[in-house]
Amino acid sequence: MNENDYSTTHVAPQVPEPTPEEERELNAMYDRMEQLHLKPLWRQIGNLMPNHPEPDAVAHRWDWEELYSIAQRSGELVPVGRGGERRALGLANPGLGGPTYIAPTLWAAIQYLAPGENAPEHRHSQNAFRFVIEGEGVWTVVNGDAVPMRRGDFLLTPGWAYHGHHNIATEPMAWLDGLDIPFARQMDTGFFEYGTERLTDESTPEHSRSERLWAHPGLRPVAYPGARAASPIGRYAWEFTDRALSEQLALEDAGFPGVVSPGHAAIRFTNPTTGSDVMPTIRAEFHRLRPDAVTKTLHEVGNRVFQVFEGSATAFIGEKTFELKRGDVVNVPSWKPWHIAAGSEGADLFCFSDHPIFEKLDLNRTFNPEGI
Repeated sequence: MNENDYSTTHVAPQVPEPTPEEERELNAMYDRMEQLHLKPLWRQIGNLMPNHPEPDAVAHRWDWEELYSIAQRSGELVPVGRGGERRALGLANPGLGGPTYIAPTLWAAIQYLAPGENAPEHRHSQNAFRFVIEGEGVWTVVNGDAVPMRRGDFLLTPGWAYHGHHNIATEPMAWLDGLDIPFARQMDTGFFEYGTERLTDESTPEHSRSERLWAHPGLRPVAYPGARAASPIGRYAWEFTDRALSEQLALEDAGFPGVVSPGHAAIRFTNPTTGSDVMPTIRAEFHRLRPDAVTKTLHEVGNRVFQVFEGSATAFIGEKTFELKRGDVVNVPSWKPWHIAAGSEGADLFCFSDHPIFEKLDLNRTFNPEGI
């Protein structure tokens, strides 16, 4: 067997049926096991150790127009303040039976802040980020550092960093929140603390202190040696993401390597102190597809979430097909084969995943059935 042929299924050997006498004795033993809170492996090995991942999560698309409409209505009806803390609409995967989880390890929500509103400061051990899909005029304050938020920006709130938000604009603002809440909940590692009611910095700088120190390509301040678990950069500005993707495609046009596949440019947001992912449990990327370009087909251990920033695309996930337009969100469950085809105007796609978790545990697997 080819070591990469992860789709091969092994059939368990058949065992003889028990006699009526053995059946009675077995049932008596199983009844006693229930009383003692025991479960026999031989009756559940197919669920515990399947031939390949069989996720409960299902692929699903959330329509941006519907999301934004509900977010606007919540802005009219639900105040932001202590208690609720955030006006965020969690995306609940239909296959997970109720929890507000988009995947077993990932949480995603649309957060909405009306003009003049402040979201008070708090902190939690869960890692978080924000990707701005709509509007500008909000500053997030992370550990006392005021960070501007503008369309296309990717912003970090690493675990245990105090953070709050304030909107000084005359228009509302909406963004995608991503956290590792389900992973922290499953591992019983979650902590939460309220911060100040009034934001520790209500200024509106063009660039945050973290950007001024760290957001210079290939350069780091000597005053801050050593590696950090999460990136110290508060904002990865859209102008640099856009430029990096454009340059990759320009190099492709000039005949030089640099793209993932024909017409498919992609970047990964990284921690400048390590070169690895921005946070220990979350990976973030941005993909740009030329008109009608198609990504490679992949099976991967781990979960992905995509949001369309611009353009349109068709996502093929397992046996499902989703038509995607600007703002739509779609998830890819673990080991479901997936690929994305851009529409006639191309597509810009923000993506986040839990892949760093599985890579650190040496549980990551990737299989390309096309062999390319």
